Amino acid sequence: MAGPWLRRLGAGLLLCSLAAAAAELPPEVTLALQRAKVPLEAVSVVVQESGSGRVRVDHRGGVPVNPASLTKLVTTIAALDQLGPAWTWRTPVWVQGPLRDGVLDGSVHVQGRGDPKLVLERVWLLLRRLQQMGVREIRGDVVLDSSAFANAGGSAADFDGEAGRAYNVRAEALLLNYKSVVYGFVPDAARGVATVTVEPPLSGHDADRSVPLAQGPCGDWRARLDASFTGERARFAGSYPASCGELSWVRADPDPDSYNARLIQALWREMGGRLTGSVREGPAPAGRPTFELQSPPLLEVVREINKFSNNVMAQQLFLTLALERQPGRAASPAAAREWLQRWLVARFGDLGSDGVVIDNGSGLSRETRMPARLLARLLTHAADGPWMAELMSSLPIAGVDGTLRRTRTGVGRAHLKTGSLRDVVALAGWVLADNGQRWQLVAVVQHPQAQAARPALEALVQWVQQDAPARSQGPRP
Repeated sequence: MAGPWLRRLGAGLLLCSLAAAAAELPPEVTLALQRAKVPLEAVSVVVQESGSGRVRVDHRGGVPVNPASLTKLVTTIAALDQLGPAWTWRTPVWVQGPLRDGVLDGSVHVQGRGDPKLVLERVWLLLRRLQQMGVREIRGDVVLDSSAFANAGGSAADFDGEAGRAYNVRAEALLLNYKSVVYGFVPDAARGVATVTVEPPLSGHDADRSVPLAQGPCGDWRARLDASFTGERARFAGSYPASCGELSWVRADPDPDSYNARLIQALWREMGGRLTGSVREGPAPAGRPTFELQSPPLLEVVREINKFSNNVMAQQLFLTLALERQPGRAASPAAAREWLQRWLVARFGDLGSDGVVIDNGSGLSRETRMPARLLARLLTHAADGPWMAELMSSLPIAGVDGTLRRTRTGVGRAHLKTGSLRDVVALAGWVLADNGQRWQLVAVVQHPQAQAARPALEALVQWVQQDAPARSQGPRP
């Protein structure tokens, strides 16, 4: 009969073998990584059963890595946890001065509070509300207050030098239409040109209204346009391939500081309104506002952030979390980082702090670090929460929509947030297996050859869908 020490040794060996099994990557994933010339040391993977938490794979799950846009899961889960899916932003508006016969002998003040959905249609609704009150002419100014977010400094080119890319637009308390312009190209074969459309209208800004059509494949159609953008005009000196059909190009405005003023001036004029004064920056008055423009609920914003990996909206939400927790103080990136770090520790203990570096709420960063196990715990926290359905529905569905619409792996069976930087590819979310079991998956590849490792992540999703439930389980975390 074995002695106690022998039984303890046997139990220890069993736990070690189970842990080794749990750490082992599927052979098809390992092979795909070898083909991509990505070492196993550059990969972190956690696969666990949703509900029970039983771990099937934990490969380097405790090593802090750059999660790229998986950071948006931290931001959106924290927001759902703290604010709730029905929470809304409110943008207050003050109409000051006497109003007679459609003429306001005073000014209109608009205070930004971080709403990420002040897109063109909703700016129009705000101005339309003024007109419904009877305002046709403003003898004073339109005063815009963006002081709810502290000025973080820097420029849109800081991350990758691409200031014109819409994903690099800086967060702002009063962010109108993402400070972007959409150029549309509509082929007109009869005239031999593509008509150029521009939205929104901006005061003092114009664009070439047509560009010659060209033959050949669509390819890199943006490069063929030979475009140049300034605050005054967008020029297209090249051609547009007719084979492209109708396409659009979203560009960050080259003069973001004046964008809000130019948009309101142009839109108010287009709506038939008159403005004697100017559109300028300034503080909002004290006291109760005349009315407030309410945003769509948080769950809709979370959906856009996660489905389409919207960096600007994620950073607006990131700063909003700090603003809501420190009323009366301007929200800064430092305050948002501190608050989110405290939330992680409160929810997940040491796992929320060990090696965790929060830079911003979007993952558009070279500095952010967190272990895959923390992301897996976030998914478990969400699965146990009352808003689990809202979060899952916000994630891209493989082969159906969002950033996973083109994948052919796990079609309709996987809800996964994607992450991508120059040297990072990542996935995190839920996969429904063939036997009906749902699995949580987190996978991050951080390596100069990371983009070549996408087939390895696809192989992992397929393995989870088809094979992981049939294999032995590792220990609970």
